[in-house]
Amino acid sequence: MLKKRIIPCLDIRDGRTVKGVNFVNIRDAGDPVELAAAYAEQGADELVFLDITATIENRKTLANLVERIAAKINIPFTVGGGINTIDDVSVMLKAGADKITINSAAVRNPHLITDIAREFGSQCVVTAIDTKFRGNGWFVHIDGGRTPTELDTLVWAKRAEELGAGEILLTSMNNDGTREGFALSITRETASKLNIPVIASGGAGKMEHFSELFSGTGCSAALAASIFHYGDIKISQLKEYLYNEGVPVRI
Repeated sequence: MLKKRIIPCLDIRDGRTVKGVNFVNIRDAGDPVELAAAYAEQGADELVFLDITATIENRKTLANLVERIAAKINIPFTVGGGINTIDDVSVMLKAGADKITINSAAVRNPHLITDIAREFGSQCVVTAIDTKFRGNGWFVHIDGGRTPTELDTLVWAKRAEELGAGEILLTSMNNDGTREGFALSITRETASKLNIPVIASGGAGKMEHFSELFSGTGCSAALAASIFHYGDIKISQLKEYLYNEGVPVRI
């Protein structure tokens, strides 16, 4: 049986790790290089780095910071934010990323997914989807959650897979930073319709939320930020808890 992955996320703004609630009310959470090293030491399965203002500021991801983090860790490293071209991907991979994640750029130019997959392999392409429940369904948002679209989340996730995405990073904007638990329904639906791994993000507040996620959905991994950044839960403790709950994890 494939092991479930625990993935801390570094949301980066102005070179610092930050965290908000529902994509707003951003506050400082520490030095990203120090946090990355600590998470690798604690047993994180992977690490995600998201330059959360690169797209709206119309600039590239912070390659130098990516390089400094990559030098401190020995686990798979995914980088996103401001990636719009094959050249951007190449820069990040040379800086030490193992995978890249694209969100707004993929919505605006879906064939970017295919182009990256052809050049570097599907395993390199993580399509991030920021989704929000509005009215009667879950819809994709772009530009760091600032711009709503009429794109149905499930339809877009399936199309991203067909275009060549190797994984989906699904973040519920409704749950993000609330610490009230993951969005189980949309995660379950998305995972059930895809043949590629789904990483669930948004809402982790206690260890029970992770066991609920893994037992109640078909997702492959759980991504969290604030509970790790502020020391509420150590990754090693979480994994021991999950193992005792019967969730297959790497100890």
